[in-house]
Amino acid sequence: MFKLTKRAAKQIAQAAEQGGTEGMVLRFATRKKEDGAYDYLMGFDEVKDDDITFISEGIDLVMEPEYVPMLNETTMDYVETEDGEKQFIFINPKDANYVPPVAENTDQGE
Repeated sequence: MFKLTKRAAKQIAQAAEQGGTEGMVLRFATRKKEDGAYDYLMGFDEVKDDDITFISEGIDLVMEPEYVPMLNETTMDYVETEDGEKQFIFINPKDANYVPPVAENTDQGE
């Protein structure tokens, strides 16, 4: 199933607190582009009747059933890029642009 790293969960919790969205779930979706790569979408939301709900690293997550096949086995991390910016990344072996992460850049194994 889709999972968060500890760093990603910590950043999400901070964003929820700062944005006043504590108590809401984090919704994930994706779109497959023509080249096979995925665009990832996320935002705080309410649970809908048909949603798949789960918890990763203490964060309540949801997605519509149609996205489960594309997002299954995906890990979301929060990393510092080479240019010093911090951002969420999606590690998804089903994505055409998938490149295995360098161990020191992620906490995927934790």
